[in-house]
Amino acid sequence: MSDKSPAMSHETASPLVLTIGHSTHPIDVFIGLLQAHGAASLVDVRTVPRSRHNPQFNTEALAQSLADAGLGYVHAPGLGGLRRARPDSPNAGWRNASFRGYADYMQTADFARSLDALIALAQTRRIVLMCAEAVPWRCHRSLIADALVLRGFRVEHILSATRRQLHALTPFARVSGGTLTYPPEAGSAPGQATVATDGCCPNEGGTTHIENTDAKGQKRSFVK
Repeated sequence: MSDKSPAMSHETASPLVLTIGHSTHPIDVFIGLLQAHGAASLVDVRTVPRSRHNPQFNTEALAQSLADAGLGYVHAPGLGGLRRARPDSPNAGWRNASFRGYADYMQTADFARSLDALIALAQTRRIVLMCAEAVPWRCHRSLIADALVLRGFRVEHILSATRRQLHALTPFARVSGGTLTYPPEAGSAPGQATVATDGCCPNEGGTTHIENTDAKGQKRSFVK
């Protein structure tokens, strides 16, 4: 994956969607990040759009701050996380129960309708998907990004005022008949794994951060 700055970005045939995690940013810094990347509307993909430790991101306060800056706000609970995995989940490639549950939810009609609504909005203006977790691959928005990539979108994750990272489809994702799944990798031998807390898609066991070496000898990090 490569980093992109707004100045370096160029028009492509694929429509663009951006993502961001609000983390602990002061609201003026956060809005500055959105403006630096040409955002028109923020799409909040938190199931519960509140933050005890960062109340500037509670839905009412956030919507008002964005409106004051001339930016739109949409809460999209149909794209929110905190979904329960099915006992017969076809997405066992995710050892993280929260991510596996979200992958299961992505196969429902409710998710399909919510994704269609998001796509319709993205075709009219530049939108930024927002959740809480700063690191995109520790957040369920990376799975939403997978779904958007399959629908022909270019997705980039905002890292700073001058840097974005192009989203690449999750390495173990599979597509069959238009359905996206994350089956277990046969014979996979991941490198050393560490456990990190996942702030926006929490579960009892935390998030397993895997670092793999691909066929070209380059290390790739993702969350399982």
